[in-house]
Amino acid sequence: MTELHYLDASTALRLFRTRELSPVELLEAVAARTEAVNAGINALTETLFEEALPAARQAAASYARGRNLTPLLGLPVAAKEKHGLKGRTLSQGLVARKAERAEADHPVIDRIRRAGGIIHARTTTPEYSCATVTHSPLWGVTRNPWNPQYSPGGSSGGSGAALAAGLAPLATASDIAGSTRLPAAFTGTVGYKAPYGRIPGLAPLSADHYRGDGPMARTVADTALLANVMAGRHPGDHTSLDGGLALSTRAAGADSVAGLRIALCIRLGNYPVAADVEANTRAVASALRDAGAVVEEIDLPWTTEGISRTMFTHFGYLLGPAMEDETADSPELLAAYTRRFMADARKAAGENRFVDGIRAETRIQAELAAAMAGFDALICPSSAVAALDADGMYLDGIDAAGGVRLDHYWQGHMTAPFNITNRCPVLAVPSGMADCGIPTGVQIVGHPFDDATVFAVGAAVEAVRPWAARRPDLLVMS
Repeated sequence: MTELHYLDASTALRLFRTRELSPVELLEAVAARTEAVNAGINALTETLFEEALPAARQAAASYARGRNLTPLLGLPVAAKEKHGLKGRTLSQGLVARKAERAEADHPVIDRIRRAGGIIHARTTTPEYSCATVTHSPLWGVTRNPWNPQYSPGGSSGGSGAALAAGLAPLATASDIAGSTRLPAAFTGTVGYKAPYGRIPGLAPLSADHYRGDGPMARTVADTALLANVMAGRHPGDHTSLDGGLALSTRAAGADSVAGLRIALCIRLGNYPVAADVEANTRAVASALRDAGAVVEEIDLPWTTEGISRTMFTHFGYLLGPAMEDETADSPELLAAYTRRFMADARKAAGENRFVDGIRAETRIQAELAAAMAGFDALICPSSAVAALDADGMYLDGIDAAGGVRLDHYWQGHMTAPFNITNRCPVLAVPSGMADCGIPTGVQIVGHPFDDATVFAVGAAVEAVRPWAARRPDLLVMS
């Protein structure tokens, strides 16, 4: 039987409606689990159980009356710290900003609360969400529940670790170069990078077409549940799209991909993919083929160097300068990886004009469109490297498969191309276990704004390669 703190959100809602389970019972189980194990992984910046408990009681009363049963009513949701809660601290991991407070709820928090979700905890990030490991001078090192030697990824690493450890059934995340999909891969959870505009963001960086806020969960159905709540036009983000989402929140069978044409791309060009990551990706492709999908292997003409240059040119004109403005009065307090990020962005902007970056982006988009022509979706690994050290800085690059040394450790991840092509939805789902004892993941990439197909394929992967019942062998630490 599933331990209560690992109960999936969809099942919890069903049990709430039949009154076989109270939102108070679920919240108390999550609180007890947090007390037992969070010290060993450091996934949370703070817990909010005292204010969450009255909300859970109100939810229980609503279920008893059978009225006002909103989509997330009574469900605990862990919020990434960058998603501000009105009146609470909003530091983005920066020591110099640890006392600052949010003036309003972030748009995704507003949506969650209106849907009845209960924010019970906030999750760790690296500084300014600018790294794919999760550690900072303010919060320390966040560790992977599957193997604490390794990172849960970043920047939504606290959310991924919290989900994997049973500290929440749902969590918020964000993604500007893989910050949702990498933690999903490294923690065996599910993460969704929505097409740009699908889910509202916070001005002014909501205007950055690489970025996007979104959901994480332990199942595809739960991720769809939270995505449906988050999506749609919001008055605080005029770039957000009207209409919302109506993704299926029911577990699907393997036959949902019968007849679909799926492209398999192992290396996205020349990414040096680890053998265990490749084997797990091919196993997913084989299982989809057995379920009736037509799976064909393709190539793409991309290089890690070209993708990195395009990405950092973009950052050099937007995120990098924004970070420099925010930290100008206290650069000495920044982590080394933050200083490296800003320096790389500044260098790229000095070497490339903004229009050079746009030309590269449109070429990459055209190459993806050509490769996906005649296919319904594309699958590829989330990361070429199987793991990152929990406290790693990677200032001098990273060793990858085949004896390849990458100049920048971000070149070991395969997520950034789909921020460059950011109208394409991408769902990250587990693919297996790496040799080092943590999960690996695949990305399911759809045509622009075809969210439904990536969720259908993701649900089929979940059906043919069941994952949700697997748990990290986490030691209880005090």
